Amino acid sequence: MSEGSTGADAVAQAMRAAGVARAYGVPGGGSSLDLIAACKVAGIPFILARQETAAVVMAAAEAEVSGRPTAVVVTRGPGVANAVNGMAIASLERNPVLLLADGFGATERAYANHQYVDHAALLRPVVKASAAALEPEAAAGAMTATLLATAMAEPRGPVLLELSGKVAKAPAAAVPTVAAGAQGLPDVTAARALLARARRPVLVAGLEVRAPEAAAFRALAEALGCPALVTYKAKGAMPDAHPLFGGVFTASHAEAALVHQADLVVLVGADPVEFFAQPWRYDAPVLEVGTAPRPVQYRAPEVALHGPLVEVLAALAADVAPSAWRPADIAAARETWAASLRNRAGGNAGLSPTDVVELAQAACRRAGRHPRIGVDAGAHMFPCTSFWQAEQPGDLLISNGLASMGYALPAAIGAALYDPARGAVAFTGDGGLLMCLGELATACALGVKLVVVVFNDATLSLIDIKKEQRDMPSGSLGWPEVDFAAVMRGCGGLGLRARDAGEYAAALDQALAHGGPALVDVLVDPGSYPAQIRALRG
Repeated sequence: MSEGSTGADAVAQAMRAAGVARAYGVPGGGSSLDLIAACKVAGIPFILARQETAAVVMAAAEAEVSGRPTAVVVTRGPGVANAVNGMAIASLERNPVLLLADGFGATERAYANHQYVDHAALLRPVVKASAAALEPEAAAGAMTATLLATAMAEPRGPVLLELSGKVAKAPAAAVPTVAAGAQGLPDVTAARALLARARRPVLVAGLEVRAPEAAAFRALAEALGCPALVTYKAKGAMPDAHPLFGGVFTASHAEAALVHQADLVVLVGADPVEFFAQPWRYDAPVLEVGTAPRPVQYRAPEVALHGPLVEVLAALAADVAPSAWRPADIAAARETWAASLRNRAGGNAGLSPTDVVELAQAACRRAGRHPRIGVDAGAHMFPCTSFWQAEQPGDLLISNGLASMGYALPAAIGAALYDPARGAVAFTGDGGLLMCLGELATACALGVKLVVVVFNDATLSLIDIKKEQRDMPSGSLGWPEVDFAAVMRGCGGLGLRARDAGEYAAALDQALAHGGPALVDVLVDPGSYPAQIRALRG
């Protein structure tokens, strides 16, 4: 660091050394502006969001697809409080995000209660670690380096640094380097013996199977010739078009017919946070392969291997014998799974949710585009996760652990900023979009290559399904239909509406050709959702 460097400079340099490429946020007073200026000097651009949770989601999505930590700058009090849901998302999606919050020094706390909340206590349930650099002698750079190393240690997750304006401006020492700890290869003898005894193993990839691990996962599946399923977070770890792809695994009903045939279930990088909250339904022994033990297990594994996934998977695949699975049996099971989930229009006006997804991917292929997609929580997530064809991990982004609405749009913005050439598509329900509507203005200001597809049925469809026979007050689960295309045009983007398949295909072609932010507001028939939910969850 150069002579005259400040605490804010030290924080920015530690971020840069750890691979942080961008900082997101909604700044306030105190340390915020010093941090943004220091980030500029360090070569870290700042992205202004419209709301703090959306800023954290953008950062979390970039961290997920890049494999590097990201940062978010917020003000004290309401800034931190607004960021809590985003940090909860980052916690349960295992995303390494550093939240930089303006902090209160001891002198200030002696007389100031204005905007004060205990930031560390507020965030304690959803961060791996926190630190406070509040007085001039605090080593803000060293704290930042340590927190970022903690965020990247498996299982990954978010961290908090409180930085006072006094420390941000004070002279700072050089930032020490914090070396990442290396995992050793565990003894795989018992696991190889278990695998050798199995005639019909099934592999399941989870959120730890990221881009570097995907090739090793596929190699093991191909060596065994066995079905490979993926969780929502691991979509693409085994491409949908691969002959060994067995469907999406949620530990529920839809994939049960296939997995019940297994005499060994191999969970690879799968985190229990990814599964539906139902009892484990399989009697076959479990071989767990992951980076670290989990505090909750749906079934105690027969053998557990914790270490670097690429090396562990390679050791398991060495000289392994092919399984007894026949390709025709895997194909038949996959088709049965897909057929049970495919929904068609239920007789009301609008497109079926499955058609919305498949027509969007067809339009992307016509346009020569291969965007990442962000998927919101709600009933529409099921056709998105089932029928969007993924090729690599990170092709599909979803809040699965927390299942938070308002995720798809900011996640897609983060993905589009990370990879401008690919861009992104956000699949969102009307309810989810209403929760983060201001981020349409963010997308337009940034000019990102983004298409927002709104499943518009003017209701909270998934909750409406759950109401069963309850007599609900009028307006409790729905609202007057919103013209989202008009809202998008008001923000400066391209806004289009579609009420049938022909209008939708034409609107998609126009939106994809636009290059910048565009929105297609499509009327959806929710009548087929209940059957799809029953097929998934039984």
